[in-house]
Amino acid sequence: MSGSTVSSTVEAVAIGNFDGMHRGHQALFSRLGGDGGIVVIEHFRATLTPGIYRADFTRYPLFFYDFEKIRDLAAEDFVAKLRADFPKLRNIVVGEDFAFGAGRSADTKDLRRLFGEEVTVVPEVTLEGEPVHSRFIRDLIRRCEIPRANAMLGHPYTVWGDVIAGQGIGKASLVPTINLDTGRFLLPGAGVYRSETCVDGVWFPSVTFVGHRHTADGNFAVESHVIGEDLHGRRIQEAGIRWYAKLRDNRKFESFEALKRQIVKDIEMAQVDERETRDGL
Repeated sequence: MSGSTVSSTVEAVAIGNFDGMHRGHQALFSRLGGDGGIVVIEHFRATLTPGIYRADFTRYPLFFYDFEKIRDLAAEDFVAKLRADFPKLRNIVVGEDFAFGAGRSADTKDLRRLFGEEVTVVPEVTLEGEPVHSRFIRDLIRRCEIPRANAMLGHPYTVWGDVIAGQGIGKASLVPTINLDTGRFLLPGAGVYRSETCVDGVWFPSVTFVGHRHTADGNFAVESHVIGEDLHGRRIQEAGIRWYAKLRDNRKFESFEALKRQIVKDIEMAQVDERETRDGL
């Protein structure tokens, strides 16, 4: 990865916003060759893989262009900037709907004319007849259609967050959980999910709740219970969650005892779902 926008070694770049680093994006990256790099046009609206989290899904270095600083560049000036930042640049890889320059005034034909060297235009990627686009994936996640979203992504949908203090009720009366502040990451709709949770670089099977804690204080929370792992006493500052499937809707229970009985069922359901998915049943 890179915090710079300059490289003296990169010979090919893929250009785009790349929120999600999904199958369509990976099709561009596959055309970069050995000395490639990824130019991220950062709108600061990315919610699937904001900021440097895109680096988790590629081996290529990332170079960030702030959209607000380049939005008014003429098409010729944008290409000149690429040449200045990447003096060995010989190939630009873009999607067929790529547009650039002030007011998105230029397209791939203009890019070929202005660059004068190789421009690789990658056709739209589809999955079972549907185009793979970040906006469609976001809609699937909001609608809790996680398996379909993951299929379009080509990897499990993953969010990261700072570990924050919870109520303490889970540890005392229910099951211990890790509570997260997930910042800009898009969250699925309210409910309980089969997931994996990353602690200190290790992914563990887990059950994750997102929504308002109707049985407790009514506050919104993202909290994950790691199955079969004792995390007591560990100082955890950041954790990740991979989302796999929704188990049930969020609802209010008549007591903490009833909620705990349901959580035990949730854990059992998650383990069954994981086994069936793994075995292809």
